[in-house]
Amino acid sequence: MNKFIFFILFLFSLGLLSCSSEKNTFTNRLFHNTTAKYNAYYYADAKIRELETGIANNHREDFSQVLPVFYTIDSAFIDSNEELLEEVRSFSSKAVDWHRISKWVGPSYFLIGMADYYEAKFDDASNTFKYLNVNGKKKDIRHKSLIQLMRLFTDLDNFDDAAYVIDFLSKESGISAENKFQLYKTLAYYYHKRGELNGKIGALDKSLIYTKDKKEKSRINFILGQLYQREGIDALAYDYYLKSGKGNPPYERAFFAQLYAQQVAELNQTKDIDKVRNYFDGLYKDSKNKDLKDVILFEKANFELKQGEVEAAEKLLIRAAKEESQNPIQKGYIYEKLAMINFDKKNDFRAAKFYLDSALANFRPTDPLFDDITDRKEILDKYVFHYDIVTKNDSLLLLADLSLEAQTLIAENFIKQEEERLLSEAAALEDKKATGIFDNLLAFGGRGGSGESFYFDNSLAIQQGSIDFNRNWGNRPLQDNWRRTSQNFQTSSTRPVEVTATPSDSVNTEENPILSQIPSKEELLSKIPSNPDQIKEMKLELERSYFELGKILFFDLKNPPISIENLESLITKYPNTIKKPEAYYILYLANKETGGNTDIFAQRLNREFPDSPFTMSVNNPDQASGNVAFLESSRSYKQAYELYYNGQYADAKALVRSTLEAHPLTANTDRLLLLDIMITGKTEEISRFQERLENYIQTTEDEGLAEMARKMLGTFKVDEEQAEAEVSEETETQTEEETIAEEGVAEEAEAEPESPYKNNPNQTHIFVIVLDADKSGESKNLLADLEKFHNENFQGSRLRTGNMNLSRENTIFIVSPFISAQKGIEYREKFLEGFDNASMTDEDKANCFLISIENFQELNKRKNLDEYRSFYNNTYY
Repeated sequence: MNKFIFFILFLFSLGLLSCSSEKNTFTNRLFHNTTAKYNAYYYADAKIRELETGIANNHREDFSQVLPVFYTIDSAFIDSNEELLEEVRSFSSKAVDWHRISKWVGPSYFLIGMADYYEAKFDDASNTFKYLNVNGKKKDIRHKSLIQLMRLFTDLDNFDDAAYVIDFLSKESGISAENKFQLYKTLAYYYHKRGELNGKIGALDKSLIYTKDKKEKSRINFILGQLYQREGIDALAYDYYLKSGKGNPPYERAFFAQLYAQQVAELNQTKDIDKVRNYFDGLYKDSKNKDLKDVILFEKANFELKQGEVEAAEKLLIRAAKEESQNPIQKGYIYEKLAMINFDKKNDFRAAKFYLDSALANFRPTDPLFDDITDRKEILDKYVFHYDIVTKNDSLLLLADLSLEAQTLIAENFIKQEEERLLSEAAALEDKKATGIFDNLLAFGGRGGSGESFYFDNSLAIQQGSIDFNRNWGNRPLQDNWRRTSQNFQTSSTRPVEVTATPSDSVNTEENPILSQIPSKEELLSKIPSNPDQIKEMKLELERSYFELGKILFFDLKNPPISIENLESLITKYPNTIKKPEAYYILYLANKETGGNTDIFAQRLNREFPDSPFTMSVNNPDQASGNVAFLESSRSYKQAYELYYNGQYADAKALVRSTLEAHPLTANTDRLLLLDIMITGKTEEISRFQERLENYIQTTEDEGLAEMARKMLGTFKVDEEQAEAEVSEETETQTEEETIAEEGVAEEAEAEPESPYKNNPNQTHIFVIVLDADKSGESKNLLADLEKFHNENFQGSRLRTGNMNLSRENTIFIVSPFISAQKGIEYREKFLEGFDNASMTDEDKANCFLISIENFQELNKRKNLDEYRSFYNNTYY
């Protein structure tokens, strides 16, 4: 007994001596190696494996794309597992601090580095892995650290440092099979990030040699199958897909492996279309694939698209969208494909926008298509915004021109159509109801057939009853004495000033949701604008949206024909729009792409807007563009500004104009135009300066430059007001003698001032038709009627027609040329007798006049029609 106690005491003493973490003895090493491995390191390693398993489970495999080499690390998932990573650090630190002489210090440091890596603390992780490479006692942990360091550098696109690690490892010997597997996987990831497909395939193929893990082999074989399929090497793709089906993979991956293997082996090559369709139908009916029905319909839709069956593909995709799915990302691809069909095949950009909305809701920011869809949706959002304004405002403004009786009739017809639509939808739902065994049993009791069904089991009857009640009694709440005529109920056709919802309305809508789908006549009529200010605002919105639609359709959506439609509507309905020069320019470009008539828009730009940068761009099609044009125009702008600052206005203007002609449309164009206006303020009449500033503020898209122009205009107006005040003050303090002198001057001035226009009857003349802005918008066929009139009466005269904005109030239509005033007078007489246009009155025709080329230039500058008419009446009559 004493010997046994002595032996126990000896072992206890030995244990106490071994607890020292400093003494490097056999017993110490044995003790610390054992306790470090099976205590602190064991728990730390278990926690990091738990995290990596969670990363794999949290990852959504996207089989429509090539699977990633490593599972995607979701930062949100890492944040939710912060406590787990703290435990990794805690246990690993204990293994290092308490067991310094054990062989598990290096592996524990590695786990700390991995915890930092997963938390995206890349500097700390990198330092840890570098430390282990230099100070690690075992090759295995050094190699493991270098491989992870290579992955970290690749994550950060630091390819030079990653290549250095690859080169270093290529010279190392004694790399274990497990590390070689990770090395080749990481190498495949490196080549993937570099876009080197051959390197990626080679590295993945090599990695298969060094692992016995069947799940890893299955996934890598599947990736190789996808890569070879995309390269069109179907035989190899087929082999790898078959290999990926081994090793008991997840059912979803096995399904896709089988599906894609069939595609590369048979479906893509066969000419028996019915056979392919039957194959997809068989997959759809297989009960094992109940969670993958959306995938099957999606793949069948892709097949139908290849056959050119767009409608069939669209119907399949709509069915696929309605199927339940375990993988939201698949729904994203379905909606994205529907958007593509509506965008590319049907030009229905509005539907495409809403499909992209649904697609984006199913993608995460880390998914491959997320950024692309976001960019496309941003463009379509702007398109739909302006499209809806055009659709709504155009309709409402048309209705606003009608009488109240006509508006009421249209509202009543709309309500009737809505009632019929709802009844039709309810009937369709009723027809689609499944008839089960219990329905058949009820039918024998008088409750199952369509002819004698119980009222509240029949949605069609409920719908019809609700509509009939609403038609007879209005939208009344459920309450006592609802028949009383004193209820707040109006049937008058007069338009209400304001429609407000009451608490009882909301209750009634909740109890009877069918009624909420049908607007009342009063609600519809209240939406039609009647206030002049409201109508004016809607017209401004419509004008702006027509232009923006034309611009978006041409530049962003690459659809010149529809762009032309919108821009021509803009010019026809709003001939005085401030966006006219840019609209002409886009029409010029769009017609150039579609093979249309570009000359007409080039001529209009030169005639109506000779100083516009868009005109200069049309006149100089070979000008430099891009960064070269920007740099050259920047240098010229700087020189021109220095000339302006030094008072050399003529030289500054010449340089600005030459720069705009050489580089008409760059990022500097607006700056050059503002400088040109500033020069105008120094060299021309102040009214011209003010006019150009006002136009610039409305047309520039650079808000900073627009604000500078507003300040210049504001300063000008303040100076003008001060000048007026000074004149008023001087007038009040004038002496009697000054007043008498001024009266004498006034008497001398009573004689008619000399006209700025000259009588030159032998000069070339123009015949001018003047219409106000609203009427010119209605005169869609005026130019065509003039051409017809000329063909009938002046066939050999080669007369030309055109139109331009004389001012914001007036548009003029021009007929030219006439070699003398007499020839013009003869034309005018014939015009008054024989020309007919539905939009022109006799008064409009009587207001037409002749003008010489020289006088026309003066009129275009002065913009004063009354002044010229006075000269015209005195000279030509």
